[in-house]
Amino acid sequence: MHRSAPRLSRILACAAVPVMLVAAGCSSDSDDKKASDSSASASASPTEPAVEPAKFASLPDACTSIGKKTIKSLVPKTKNKGGTAGKSSDTVTRGSCSWNGLDDNGIKGSQYRWLDVGFTRFDSDQALGSGADRATAEYTKQIGKVQATEDAQKVKSAPAAGIGEEATVVTYGLEKTKEDFEYATVVARTGNVVVTLTYNGAGYAGAKTPSASDILKGAQKAAAEAVAAVGADAADTGDSGTASKAPSDEPADGSGEKSTGKADDKADDKS
Repeated sequence: MHRSAPRLSRILACAAVPVMLVAAGCSSDSDDKKASDSSASASASPTEPAVEPAKFASLPDACTSIGKKTIKSLVPKTKNKGGTAGKSSDTVTRGSCSWNGLDDNGIKGSQYRWLDVGFTRFDSDQALGSGADRATAEYTKQIGKVQATEDAQKVKSAPAAGIGEEATVVTYGLEKTKEDFEYATVVARTGNVVVTLTYNGAGYAGAKTPSASDILKGAQKAAAEAVAAVGADAADTGDSGTASKAPSDEPADGSGEKSTGKADDKADDKS
């Protein structure tokens, strides 16, 4: 009876070995299956589509974006024929330039003109959207801003055909320094770039106020040249282009004007 006890223990121990092996085998199979399922789940997760690359990687020099002949025609007696560039800490995404002049006709009075152009470029961003979509949003924003110009009179807006991919011209009158100014602002978009151009003028010392149609035609002509400069100067290479020469960040609203002439000092030409 005493001899059978050790023998029984050995039998039970041997019987337990296969049970442990089976359990270990089941555990291993279960872990492998979980790992496989996890890997399959990860590979099945949808990837976010990449945004469309931005069309233009740089901006033209704002002060050379409009032809010299056009500047001479629209702004007689221009104080700075080369234009006055605005300041910018990021010339790859923003640039602007302005011109102004006072044409004194003696007893017939004087004609004052102001022209400015501004460029804003948007990169494509996975989180913010494509450059074109971001530029479209800015285009709409700028139109609303011009339409809401304080004290503007007879505000009218209309599509400007043939300028960029989309363009709107806003015309209005504005009284400044007791003189009537005529304004025309063209907001245009080409690819991922928004171009905002303002042209305005007034008559001093008895000179007639320029006609709204003349101001409108001048603004559209200059805006068409500025938009064309974007396509001619900026390589269609996506977001990895080199920095632009444009040295400006001045808003296209005439706020960078520096007055030197007598009538010029009176003309607070800010959009």
